[in-house]
Amino acid sequence: MQDEEILGKAYDSRLMKRLIRYLKPYKWQVIIGIGLSIIVAGMEAVRPWFTQHAVDVNIKQGDKSGLLITAAVFFLVLMLRGAIQYASAYLTQWIGQKAIYDLRMEVFKHLQGLGLRFYDRNPIGRLVTRVTNDIEVLNELFSSGIVMVFSDVFTIMGIFYFMFSMNWELALVSLSVLPILFYGTFLFRKKARETYRDVRIHLARINTFMQEHITGMTVDQIFNREQKSFQKFSGINADLRDANIRSIFYYALFYPGIELVGAVAIGLLIWYAGFDSMSGKVTVGTVMAFLQFNEMFWRPIRDLSEKYNIMQTAMASSERVFKLLDDKAHIANPPETGKPLVELPTIRGAIEFRNVWFAYTGEDWVLKDVSFSVNPGETVAIVGHTGAGKTSITNLLCRFYEFQRGEIFVDGVDIRSLEKEELRKHIAIVLQDVFLFSGDIKTNISLGNEEIPEERIKAAARVVGANRFIEALPRQFDAEVKERGATLSVGQKQLISFARALAVHPKILILDEATSSVDTETEILIQQAIRKLLLGRTSIVIAHRLSTIQRANKILVMHKGEIREMGTHQELLTLGGIYYKLYQLQYKEQEQVALAV
Repeated sequence: MQDEEILGKAYDSRLMKRLIRYLKPYKWQVIIGIGLSIIVAGMEAVRPWFTQHAVDVNIKQGDKSGLLITAAVFFLVLMLRGAIQYASAYLTQWIGQKAIYDLRMEVFKHLQGLGLRFYDRNPIGRLVTRVTNDIEVLNELFSSGIVMVFSDVFTIMGIFYFMFSMNWELALVSLSVLPILFYGTFLFRKKARETYRDVRIHLARINTFMQEHITGMTVDQIFNREQKSFQKFSGINADLRDANIRSIFYYALFYPGIELVGAVAIGLLIWYAGFDSMSGKVTVGTVMAFLQFNEMFWRPIRDLSEKYNIMQTAMASSERVFKLLDDKAHIANPPETGKPLVELPTIRGAIEFRNVWFAYTGEDWVLKDVSFSVNPGETVAIVGHTGAGKTSITNLLCRFYEFQRGEIFVDGVDIRSLEKEELRKHIAIVLQDVFLFSGDIKTNISLGNEEIPEERIKAAARVVGANRFIEALPRQFDAEVKERGATLSVGQKQLISFARALAVHPKILILDEATSSVDTETEILIQQAIRKLLLGRTSIVIAHRLSTIQRANKILVMHKGEIREMGTHQELLTLGGIYYKLYQLQYKEQEQVALAV
């Protein structure tokens, strides 16, 4: 949360220039909006003039027709002002929504392009806060800040002009309380700035906590941690509540304070003007006009204070949003990789790792000088203890991470010469932890790819045996899938992920512990289907169950990031090394389980 706690500047020209860029596509709408706000400000400032004219001219002279004309013109001005103000408010909100839509789409697209290394170090709750709360704060800046501030400024300028034109002495008396106002505003800004920072910190923390604990609700309940989680959430929630209450407290002091200062200004005006009016120096109409001016003057002052707060929070939010956009933890496409762009519309499936070194952090190597090759259509299995580097190999092949040394080739082409999308469209992967999206089964298999016809979706489901439970559902392939597949069993979700991988007809198929979550009967069906499907396809299988990989063309035995053994199942058993020990260990475990039963 360290970056959440940075207070930042109240105004940063560098950030503002970047924010203004999102208004450029709508510059004519912005210009029109500013023009309308200026017209509204002028019409607002001219209102007291009608009062003075009606009292000092029409009423004083007993001109009934003139008074009617003044009232009619005043009414028309109010109606026209209302119409223009509506158009101005609608236009500014429209501009804000358009700019925020563009910014939010840019942030989401950027998030999609970032590598998995970025997500390893950033909590999901924090990223959700960026895309929702922080960008929504910028919406206030775009819709009611940048454009509408012109209305307040020109309203104040118009009031100044008419006040000094009518009576400069009364104008000075009315404005004599401004130093008090400026000092009070300074104190409010300082305190409000601190409370806004606290609110942002605790809001990000509560979002992160909620996301983490709702996702892990099963663990909370199975280990009876509900009460502890509740107490921890209660503390975080209380911090957010207290920060908001402190913010409300300063608002509760500031706005009544402005009203009090305004009331003092009116009192001074009546006191001073009263003596002048009794001596005939000031007319009654002028006094009434100045009372209106005073009432009108404090509204834009309050609005500008609110705009300042919006600006302040927008600067902090924009700094975090732009920090996210400036994060270059993405997997580069050529020519950024320093490699020439190579197009590979079709591939045979040959894979080669050549002296590959990889570390997630620094030089804490997960893979050390890994070299092996896979011929087109071969099945290669990777085994080893947890943390040996098995999954890291497939992550590098899919370019989820960048490796530090060595080279990886597909069909003799360095994968850094291929665009990520071009490479990944030839690869399908089935993970142990299956993720399903909200929607229906059909969409979860095709992932919305319109190039995959419904017939191919159903065929893929039949191959892996998923059609048996899908066709038993009331709506079959149109059956609803809840968030993360909550209504489906682990085995059913795994079968859907198999169908998803097979539906794209990949040349390279990666199975990462893909059968560990299904029962023995289903596993047998999947193994039979896989043997048929892998004909003509290159496959990499990561498995702990050695019984599932005995038919592999080649088995790689990983230990502490290195390939220690390589060969077929029988060759490795004959060798009597790590693989043999793993096999014996699993064989004894199975024997013990059988005896226990």
